Amino acid sequence: MMRTIDNETIDQVLNYDKMLEALYKIFISKFTMPVRHHHFYNTPDSAENALILMPAWTDKYLGCKQVIVAPKNAEQHLPAIHALYTLFNAETGVPLAQMDATKLTSVRTACASALAAKYLARENAENLLVIGSGSVAYHLAQAHSSVRNYKHIEVWARNSDKAQALLESLKEQGFTNVSLANDLQEAIQKADVISSATLSKEPIIKGEWLKPGVHLDLIGSHTPKTREADDEVIRRSTIYADSREGALHETGELAIPIASGLLDPKDVQADLVELCKANKLARKNEEEITLFKSAGLAIEDLAAALMVYEAVAE
Repeated sequence: MMRTIDNETIDQVLNYDKMLEALYKIFISKFTMPVRHHHFYNTPDSAENALILMPAWTDKYLGCKQVIVAPKNAEQHLPAIHALYTLFNAETGVPLAQMDATKLTSVRTACASALAAKYLARENAENLLVIGSGSVAYHLAQAHSSVRNYKHIEVWARNSDKAQALLESLKEQGFTNVSLANDLQEAIQKADVISSATLSKEPIIKGEWLKPGVHLDLIGSHTPKTREADDEVIRRSTIYADSREGALHETGELAIPIASGLLDPKDVQADLVELCKANKLARKNEEEITLFKSAGLAIEDLAAALMVYEAVAE
């Protein structure tokens, strides 16, 4: 019998440390992950919506995230993105569970970035800068704090009210070392790790601001025409990605520099699977600037959904 798992249960089960472990285990396992499917359709009022299907499977389980992107929803005060996750028995095809994928996506995204930072950020990193105030940004400080012991965390967002709300949320969760960054340039210049999840269409992170040894975790800009970091960031950084196939083509962060000839696809040093299988610090020295570009992977959703399903089944 298929279980319908509610958001309250998902909230109780999802745990940053356990999610990091679940991601690591699935990345070093045998899995199949086809390229995500995009289908575009027009609504009666001529808006173009998108249906995105993200399947992945192992020997035992098959899962698929179904995402609807409806840009005009803001006019009706509705979220622009709605997502469901369906989990099946891979051998029999029997549906096992269905759940809202919104929280799953936010937590697995933050934890995938933290997993990359485990291998790329300096082990003595002390200052974390979180840029953004959306659903993913609400999990970045917690996820990154699972892999490094930060003495100070700063939050910056274009919308000061939303930045303040994120700050208050972190304080309620027990973070005492957090503060608002009033000047983005100053915050970037002193950060050891920068985790950015914004909808910015133009670069807000300048390469000339980066100090030696910083690690950049770039989550926003999920279209080929938008980016959070400028060319100088790319020029100064050693590049990593969650997957070459997705990040090189689907994100402007890498697609734009490739199109201009600044970046060669071969410049991407490793993907997240390779980092996990090596399971050791990948940076060459304390001065190296590292960059991890996240495009989001279906196998991450499967890991998160399995974590919830197995907890409920127990």
